[in-house]
Amino acid sequence: MRVVVIGISGAGKSTLARALAEGLDAPHVELDALHWDAGWTPAAPDVFAARVAAATAGPAWVVDGNYSAVRPFLWGGATHLVWLDYERLPIMLRVVRRSVSRALGRQELWNGNREDWRSWWRASHPIRWAWSQWRGRRASLEAVLEGGAHGHLRVLRLRHPREADEAIGALLAEARRSGG
Repeated sequence: MRVVVIGISGAGKSTLARALAEGLDAPHVELDALHWDAGWTPAAPDVFAARVAAATAGPAWVVDGNYSAVRPFLWGGATHLVWLDYERLPIMLRVVRRSVSRALGRQELWNGNREDWRSWWRASHPIRWAWSQWRGRRASLEAVLEGGAHGHLRVLRLRHPREADEAIGALLAEARRSGG
């Protein structure tokens, strides 16, 4: 099983992907970890694409992230797409709680990067990003999925966080039935 988990910042992509990967005994690939180099410097596009290709070279994997630069490659090779399409309120509660926790705890994220209170004013900060991009991302993803180019994917569109555990259970059951 090759699964891509998508959703706006704070939706819980990494948490769901990590649990699913553990249950499938498959690698968990966090696109942010492959994209962000030290100092919050984005990897060059060809370097990022090569990292993603290497991380998903195996027969089974669970990827979390929304990077459009690698979408054709990832979605083309995936068997399942889990879209955490929650309403704005639970997203914002989660992303604020997560950002506060990361900033207070000085938690290292990827390649030495940490969230910092001083970055909260930037439009790219996860809190501001989630707020400003929520509606547009939803419409954009709906259009991409309705376009028909990804008909091979089994799409699970979750509308509420309480659906996550059930989705994980269903995917694990499907993997057991199919032997992989």
